[in-house]
Amino acid sequence: MLIKSDVPSTVAPTQEEISSLLDTIFTAESSAASVDASYALTQILLNSVGYRGLHAYGIVAAIKKAASDKKSGLKRESAQNLLGALFERFPTPQPITEVVFIIQDGGLIPCALDALADKGAVVRDAAQYALDAIFVLLSSEALVIALLPVLLQYLSKRTGKWQGTVGAYKLLQRIADKAKLEAGTTKEEANDKDMLRDSLGAKLAGLIPVVEEGMHDLKGEVEKAAINTMNSLTTLLSNDDVAPRIPLLVATMQNPSTETLQKAIHALSQTTFVAIVTSPVLALLTPLLERSLNTPTTAQEVLRQTVVVVENLTKLVHDPVEARTFLPKLLPGVKGVQDRASLPEVRDMATRALNVIKKAMGDDVSGASHGEVARVTTEEVTKVLDAEIAKAGGLAGDASDIFKLLGPYISAMVAEDANHRQTPRIAARVTPYLPQVLKTSEAAATVGDAVQNFYVEEDHRKYGKPVKEDDGEIEIVNADFSLAYGGMLLLSHTNLRLLKGHRYGLCGRNGAGKSTLMRAISNGKLEGFPSQDILRTCFVEHNQGEDADISILNFVAKDPAIASAGMERISEVLAEVGFTAGPEGRQSEKVGSLSGGWKMKLALARAMLMKADVLLLDEPTNHLDVANVKWLQDYLKTHTEITSLIVSHDSGFLDEVCTDIYHYEPGKKLACYKGNLAEFVKQKPEAKSYYTLSASNAQFKFPPPGILTGVKSNTRSILRMTNCSYTYPGSNKPSLHDVSCSLSLSSRTAIIGGNGAGKSTLIKLLTGETIPTTGRVEKHPNLRIGYIKQHALEHVEMHLEKTPNQYLQWRYANGDDREVHLKQTRVLSEADKAQMDVEIDLGDGRGGRLIESIMGRQKWKKTFQYEVKWRFMLPKDNTQISRETLVERGFSKLVQEFDDHEASREGLGFRELSPKVISKHFEDLGLDPEIANHNEISGLSGGQKVKVVLAGAMWNNPHLLVLDEPTNFLDRDSLGGLAVAIRDYKGGVVMISHNEEFVGALCPEQWFVADGRVTHKGHLAVSADRFEDSRPGSGIPSTVASMASSVVSSAAPSTANSGAEDTGDMTFRARKKKKMTKKDLKDREVRRRLRHIEWLSSPKGTPRYPDTDDEA
Repeated sequence: MLIKSDVPSTVAPTQEEISSLLDTIFTAESSAASVDASYALTQILLNSVGYRGLHAYGIVAAIKKAASDKKSGLKRESAQNLLGALFERFPTPQPITEVVFIIQDGGLIPCALDALADKGAVVRDAAQYALDAIFVLLSSEALVIALLPVLLQYLSKRTGKWQGTVGAYKLLQRIADKAKLEAGTTKEEANDKDMLRDSLGAKLAGLIPVVEEGMHDLKGEVEKAAINTMNSLTTLLSNDDVAPRIPLLVATMQNPSTETLQKAIHALSQTTFVAIVTSPVLALLTPLLERSLNTPTTAQEVLRQTVVVVENLTKLVHDPVEARTFLPKLLPGVKGVQDRASLPEVRDMATRALNVIKKAMGDDVSGASHGEVARVTTEEVTKVLDAEIAKAGGLAGDASDIFKLLGPYISAMVAEDANHRQTPRIAARVTPYLPQVLKTSEAAATVGDAVQNFYVEEDHRKYGKPVKEDDGEIEIVNADFSLAYGGMLLLSHTNLRLLKGHRYGLCGRNGAGKSTLMRAISNGKLEGFPSQDILRTCFVEHNQGEDADISILNFVAKDPAIASAGMERISEVLAEVGFTAGPEGRQSEKVGSLSGGWKMKLALARAMLMKADVLLLDEPTNHLDVANVKWLQDYLKTHTEITSLIVSHDSGFLDEVCTDIYHYEPGKKLACYKGNLAEFVKQKPEAKSYYTLSASNAQFKFPPPGILTGVKSNTRSILRMTNCSYTYPGSNKPSLHDVSCSLSLSSRTAIIGGNGAGKSTLIKLLTGETIPTTGRVEKHPNLRIGYIKQHALEHVEMHLEKTPNQYLQWRYANGDDREVHLKQTRVLSEADKAQMDVEIDLGDGRGGRLIESIMGRQKWKKTFQYEVKWRFMLPKDNTQISRETLVERGFSKLVQEFDDHEASREGLGFRELSPKVISKHFEDLGLDPEIANHNEISGLSGGQKVKVVLAGAMWNNPHLLVLDEPTNFLDRDSLGGLAVAIRDYKGGVVMISHNEEFVGALCPEQWFVADGRVTHKGHLAVSADRFEDSRPGSGIPSTVASMASSVVSSAAPSTANSGAEDTGDMTFRARKKKKMTKKDLKDREVRRRLRHIEWLSSPKGTPRYPDTDDEA
C-alpha cells in the first residue's frame, strides 16, 4: 500500500505504514518501482517525524539487513536505492542526519562501500550513486572530521572485498581533488577549497601510511587506486621547493628499495628550501627521512645528505606545534648519527641539525615567546556550545541522546574553522544542525551567531585585530581577482587595493606573475580594475625595436593617445627628460640609435605625456645609469598625484621610492605591507636576500671553461683590441675612438659609463658582433666566448614556439653555436664573396687555384696552418697554408669560421646533446627542469628567459663570459645566485652593469667609457662582505683575491698601450712534441684503424674524425 507523499503532514505515520512501504521497496518487481517507493518513504519522513524516524521505525536496521541478504539480489539493490534516496534528500533540509548516516552505530557508509563488491552490476551502480549523493552535500569540514575517519577505519580492516577498498580510495582521492586550486572558481568556492586544503593537509600524517600500504597491495586495481590517491594528496603541498620532487617521492613509496630511497634523499639534498615548511610537507618527507636515518646499512654520504635535509627543513618550520608533531620522530635518528656515524664531518652536521631541531620545537624557550598559538580543541568548543544552548533555552526533551553525537560533531567542525582562522564560516557549521534539537528552533541562529562571535573575538585576541582600511586617503582601486597565465594559476581570489599617490613595490620570485599582473592591468583584463576611461594606466616596459627608423619626436607623436597634446608640448616634455630639441638635438635622432637607458627614458616621457593616474613600471632602473636613476626617484617622489606599481630588483631604488610593498604569498595571494623595502624585510626576515648577494635561495653552477692551447697563465691576454675606433653608419661622430684594452682568463672587468657612452658598442667589438672602422681585434684561435646581449631576450625572440630544451638542441645541433654565424665578423659580405672567386698562386708551380673551403687545421711553429680544399680538385690535391698567408690574401672570415667550429667542437667534446643532459644543465642555472622541458619560451617570465639565454651561452664551456647588463629581469634570489657563480667561475668575466652593489662585489678592474674613450682603472678592493657567505673580517675571498691581483698584473696600464706586450699578432706557443716510442706508435695505429673502420660503417655524411699529431 502506497501512501501519498506529496501532501505535507505533521501526523507521524504508524509502524505498520512504514513497514508496508519498506516491504514494497524490498519486493518491488523493477528497479524503477523500488526507487519511486524509496523517494516516497523519504518524503513521508521529512514531512512528519524527520530524522527521528530513521531509527524509531527501524529503517536503518532494515537497510543493513537487506544489504547483507546473500540470497536476494533484488533486496540488496533496493537497500542501496533507499540509501541513495535518504542520502540525497535528507542532509539539505535536516543536516543533523549527517550524524545518523555517518557516525551513529557505525553509519551507513561501510554498507555502501561493501555493496561495490556485489556481483550484480545494478547493485554496484546503486551503491555508487548513494556515495556520490552524500559526498556532494557534505561541507569541507564534515568531509574531514566525519567522512575521512570512516574511510580510514574501513581501509584499515581486512574485509577481503577489494572493490570496497578501491571505492574508499577513490572517495579519498575525490576529497583531495576537491581541494585543488583551479582557475575560474568563485570567491566562495575558493574559500571552501582553502579551508579543505588546510584542514586535510593537517591530517596528512595519518593518511599517507594508509595510502602507502595500498600502493603495495597484491591486487593491481587496489595498487592503482592507491597510487592515484597519493598523487592527489600530494597536490595539497603548496610548496614550490618540494613540488618538483613529488613524482620521485611517490615512486620511492611505491618501490621502497635502498636505491630509490638514496635517489630521493639525493634529490632533496640538492633542493634549495626557501618556502615555509608546513604540516603537509613534513607529513610527506618525515617517513622517508626517518627510514634513511634508522636503516643500519645507510651509507655515510646518504646520512650526511639526510641530516642536511633535516636541518634545512627544520629551519623553515615556523609553527612549534607542527614541529613538535613531526620532529620527535626524527630526533632519535639524528641523535644516533651524532653518536655513531663513522665520519667526523657527518657527526658534526648531525650535531648542528640536532640543535636546530631543539630550537624549532621550542625546548629552549617558552611557547609564548616562541610565537606559539594555542590550538582550539573540540572539548573547548563543546563547553562554549553547551553554554550558548543553555542561554537559548536548552535542548528539547528527546534530543539528549542524539546530541551526545551531534555536539562533538559540531564542535569538531568549529574547532577546524577556528584553528585555520576561518571564523566567518562558524555560524554555518552550527545553526543548520540545531533546529531539531532545541526547545525553540528559532534559537538556532542565535546560538550559531554567539559561537561565531566568541571565536572571532578569540582570533583577535590571539592574532590582533585586522588593520582598518578606512585610513582617510583616496582609494582608486579595490579589486578582488584571480590571475592565470596559460594553464597556470598565478593568483587565486586575492585583493589589490591602491591609494592615490602611493608607490607600491611588487615583490616575488621569478615566474610568480609580477609582469603578467601588470600586463593584465595595462590590457584592461584584470577583473575589478577600473577601465582606462575611468583610471588612466600606463605600462612602462622595455620596448626594444619598433619603428626604429623614425625620429624620436615623430615616434612619440604618432601615438593617438599623445598626439592631441601637440608637437610643441611633446617637444617640451622630451626636453625635460633630456632629449634636446632642434635639428642637431636628440629629438631628431632615430629611435634605433638609442641605447637601452635612453629607450627607458623615452618610455617614461610617453607616460608623462599620457598624464597617467597609475604608472606600471617593470624594472624601470634597467639600463639607467646612476644619474638617471636619481632623476627617476625624484620624479616619482615629486609627483604625488600619480600612483605607481613597481617591479624592481634594485633594493636601493625600492627603499628610496616605495611607500608600501605588495608581496606574493604562499597560497597564491597578495599581501600588502606598510613602509619601504627595509620595513618589509623587518616583518619578513626571509626576504633578506634583497640586501645580500646570496645563493641560498637560487644556486647557479657554471661549467669549467677548459684548457686553451698555449695559454699556461691565467694572466696572459686572450682577447685584445688595439687602437680601435667605430662610427655607426650615418653618424658623423665616432662612438669609440682609439680604444685599446685586453682580457685574460682571470679578468673580472666592469665597463662603466653613462647612457649612450658606447659601452655596448665596446662589447660588440670585443665579441665580433661588429667590425671596427679602424684598428684591430685579436683573440686566441680556440677562444670560446659566452655572450649575453643588453636586450638579452633578443637571443630567444625568434624561438618563442620552442621549449628551452628544444632551443638549446637547435642552437648546437650541428656541433657548433649557430648564433655565432649571425655575427658581422662571420657573415660573408659581397667583397668576401668576390674574394672567393679570386685565384691564388702560392708559387709552387701549380698555377692559380680557387679556394672551396678549409677542411682541417694543425699547429705549425707558433701559429696554425690550414688544410685548404681547392675548387674542382680532388681531396688528394689539398694544400697546407699558414694562417698569416690566408689572412693576408683576404680570407680572414673563412679562417675565423673554421676556428669557431674547432673551438666549439673542443668545448662540446664532453657534452651530450640529449634532453636529459640539457635538462640537468638548465637546473644548474636555476631553471626548473619541468619548465625547461615542457613550457614554451613565449610563456616564460623575463627572468626565466634570461636563464634560458644564460644556459645557451654556457653550454659550450666558454673561456670568457661577456655580460651586457646581466642583472636586468633577474629577481633578487637569482641575482645572488648569479653573483656567487661569477665569483667562483674559473674563466674570465667582463660585464656592463649600473648595479653598483653587483659590480662592487665582483670586479676589481673597471673601464670607464666617456666621450668615446676608455679609461682603465686598476686594482680595486672588491666588497666581499656583500656576499651572505662571507665571514666578517675575512676580506676578499681567496678566489676573488687571486683573480684581482692577477688582473692587476696583466690589465693595468701595462696592457695594450704600454709596450709591455708585443703589439704584433697574438701568438701562442704550441706544446712541445714528445718523441713517441715504438709501442706508442703501434697503439696509435691501432686506434686510427679502429676509428677508420667505425667511420666506414657509420651513416653516409658522418664527418670523419681527423688524424692529428696531438691525439690522445
